[in-house]
Amino acid sequence: MSGLLSKIWMEVRWPVLWFSLGLCAIMGLLTALLPKILGNIHVMFGKMPMVKPLITALLGVDPGDQMSSQLSQAFLWVHPTVLTLIWAHEVMYCSRMPAGEIDRGTADFLLCLPVSRWKVFSAETIGWLISGVCLLACGYAGHLTASFTVQPEMRLSVSHTMMVMANLAAVYLAVGSFAFFLSALSDRRGRAIGMIFAIMLASFLLNFLAQFQDWAKSVSWLSVMEYYRPAIIIQTGTFPRSDIGILLCLAAIFWTASGVTFRMRSICTV
Repeated sequence: MSGLLSKIWMEVRWPVLWFSLGLCAIMGLLTALLPKILGNIHVMFGKMPMVKPLITALLGVDPGDQMSSQLSQAFLWVHPTVLTLIWAHEVMYCSRMPAGEIDRGTADFLLCLPVSRWKVFSAETIGWLISGVCLLACGYAGHLTASFTVQPEMRLSVSHTMMVMANLAAVYLAVGSFAFFLSALSDRRGRAIGMIFAIMLASFLLNFLAQFQDWAKSVSWLSVMEYYRPAIIIQTGTFPRSDIGILLCLAAIFWTASGVTFRMRSICTV
């Protein structure tokens, strides 16, 4: 197991570092700038009526006639750049095995090692979880550092931030498990990456369209963003037990399916 973890460390240490630093920088910048940018958004609501539905679609909740300074911080946690960095890290990591190994012709060497496929999959899972902790911790560090530059009334409380982070971590687990599953089904890493990004983009757009179209609203439960609502957490101060529970159940189902598929499928690169 230690040899597998060393192999994973050598392969992903630099990408994980750059993704973590990038998320730290982006969350720091957004934390400092968004309250100032969105503080007078009500003026734009009057001049450009279409802006309010767009903000509502991104937040998943009606901000009212004037967005509060704390509610504007919710925009940070659903900002496309933040989500893209997190999902890009997961796609990079989870598509490595087995799709990446098969694609570059090294799967036979990996599977010839005196370890079971379940141990290989468990090692990949451990690396994925550790890298996720590092990524989200760096993002939170950037947010926390930048929060000292804004006025106290604009800062989120620690309890609200931790609840949003817990919800985001559940999204990380669900998306990563799904990425593992698609990778376990694929023989080409590029194909696996394309499918994962296409499905995540469709999920994001479905959540967006659900604010405007009845047909999209009727199937919005298919979107992972339906279970990630930082604005509601900040408004109500309620821990999203049901949303996190659904995301964790999905993560468990896809992770188990990934392991079983990897264990049972015939893999040959010759």
